[in-house]
Amino acid sequence: MRPLFWICAALIAWAQAGYGLFLALLAKVREIGETRPPGPPADADLPTVTVIVAAYQEASVIADKVANLRALDYPADKLEVIVACDGSPDDTAARARAAGATRVLELPRGGKVRAQDAAVRAASGEIVAFSDANAFWAPDALRQLVAPFGADPAVGYVCGQVTFVNDDGGTNQEGLYWRYEMALRGFESRLASITAGNGAIYATRRAAYVEVDPIMGHDLMFPFTMVKRGWRAVYAPDARATERMVPTIEGEFARKRRMMTHGWPIVLRGGMLSFRGYGPLYALMIASHRLLRYASPFLHAAVLATSVALARRGRPYAVALAGQLLVLAAAALAPRVPLRPFLVARYYVLTTAALAAGLWDVARRPTEAGWEPPPGTR
Repeated sequence: MRPLFWICAALIAWAQAGYGLFLALLAKVREIGETRPPGPPADADLPTVTVIVAAYQEASVIADKVANLRALDYPADKLEVIVACDGSPDDTAARARAAGATRVLELPRGGKVRAQDAAVRAASGEIVAFSDANAFWAPDALRQLVAPFGADPAVGYVCGQVTFVNDDGGTNQEGLYWRYEMALRGFESRLASITAGNGAIYATRRAAYVEVDPIMGHDLMFPFTMVKRGWRAVYAPDARATERMVPTIEGEFARKRRMMTHGWPIVLRGGMLSFRGYGPLYALMIASHRLLRYASPFLHAAVLATSVALARRGRPYAVALAGQLLVLAAAALAPRVPLRPFLVARYYVLTTAALAAGLWDVARRPTEAGWEPPPGTR
């Protein structure tokens, strides 16, 4: 049991902290002699862009979303806005038209990915950009998002930076995690390619866009798929958006559990496990940032079980057991004693458990392509 304890503990430490330190050090070494990337191009050199919003029951936010896109600092004659309504039962389509969307597609219910596919087929832009209905872009976000395409013809995918806000003062600690995630993404982008994106703000060359299984979302599927096809997938931190997070930690658990019902099929049969097409560094990134992260609940379970069995056989195992029990106790106490350290412990425990719960759901029943807006995010 001792080797199992140390191997699993080391893998957790690497995935959660060591990997980030390794990237920071490697990026520091490779910064020698590098120059800053060029800024956004002048208006005459900007590409035509179609911004696509897949929407289901978004009547409460869609008009504001379209207005936000129409107000972007981007030439109007080079910007097309398509709202793809995925069988939406409310008046999302009518409100999108009234707000000034270039085109509104009213589609049968088929899921977010199929709505996006239909919108790309209808798009006229050289670049197709995507956003969630409840995500709002900074005025210069689109200029910043398309800049990497002009700077490097090998770039096929660009993801911007989303900041999650919790105006209601809820318990969710997603913002803390997401700041660390954005730092990792910045290092990955500078060194090779990013391993995942986000739905709030991202874009691809229209020529690079690929239609994937409707249960496999773009956020996780697109970056490594682009790399396998010879493109780079990069992060543009100055392309900024904001989005409301789920207010509570329990709500975040449910959101991540649902996300992993779409994520696990990508890992298991979507091509992520096949390292063909990855360079050595990118293969390490996928293994560290994705595969070990998703394996973390099982690694934690192994460390807990072995530390219980070995607690009387050495101080390291007793200390490890005490530390794990303290974290679990803090997570259990957080609803009644909402101190920040307890809330962070509860967030970590529940979001780690959500990875395993998502796999359990995948094993029990087929994943549906459709989705519902998470409560509290509109």
